[in-house]
Amino acid sequence: MTASTNSTLKTKHSKLVLDCGGRALDLSRTAVMGILNVTPDSFSDGGIFLSRDAAVAHALTLVEEGADIIDVGGESTRPGAQAVSVQEELDRVIPVIETIARAVPLPISIDTSKPEVMRAAGSAGAGLINDVRALRATGAVETVAALEVPVCLMHMQGEPRSMQHHPVYTDVVVEVRDFLRERIETCVAAGISRDRIIVDPGFGFGKTAEHNLELLRRLGELRVLGAPILAGLSRKSMIGALLGLPVAQRLHASVALALIAVQNGATMLRVHDVRATREAIRMFEAVYPRTGEKA
Repeated sequence: MTASTNSTLKTKHSKLVLDCGGRALDLSRTAVMGILNVTPDSFSDGGIFLSRDAAVAHALTLVEEGADIIDVGGESTRPGAQAVSVQEELDRVIPVIETIARAVPLPISIDTSKPEVMRAAGSAGAGLINDVRALRATGAVETVAALEVPVCLMHMQGEPRSMQHHPVYTDVVVEVRDFLRERIETCVAAGISRDRIIVDPGFGFGKTAEHNLELLRRLGELRVLGAPILAGLSRKSMIGALLGLPVAQRLHASVALALIAVQNGATMLRVHDVRATREAIRMFEAVYPRTGEKA
């Protein structure tokens, strides 16, 4: 993959478009990121797409359903998840990314915190780094700066293994905002262009159901950061906590939360159920058309 040195392109209509390794991600409308987990233990779909053939078939389904970008992950970050080695993660994701990159025209993102995986995924065809640890791993910031691709910085209190044990905040929105601001400034100081940065408040990552609701209610306060906002609410445990529903029955609530996120400022949605989410967004934006450029 050859990364562009200018990751933000402006079309003749002044739309904001991210250059994801030579593949365009249009952020002038709400972008839908389709989830492709090649893991045995992800909370929703662990083990379903472990084989390369199954993963590629699902990627093609995500494209057909209206995804704008495919997010490939090889290490579960669900609460209580165990870490995997660099080699194991590489073995899971690189063959899948290489095959998908040849099969579909959409941008591909790699969901990882490991610099070694970031580099290999970039060479395989990934054009966006999606990091739940916001590039806090040693060498991660420098790696993304060298790759010259967009990055999504997510807030997480603690680590996946223990993050849900007892998360505490004085003001969850202020603390998430301040953390993301610090990470943005660290990235910019390291040479990552500000217009290549996306932020994610990290719903469900070291947060109670009440924390998640407050974050969603006040999501618009993160727009002060000047970066597109990604929201990942699909099938999350907060739905189970509030409605008593198992993972397989959380579609309708997930779509409702997605629309609330868009209404409150989200630019991107990371989802399992692409078709339902895309159709809901199309109706929402038919009623409330987006005008001008997004932050």
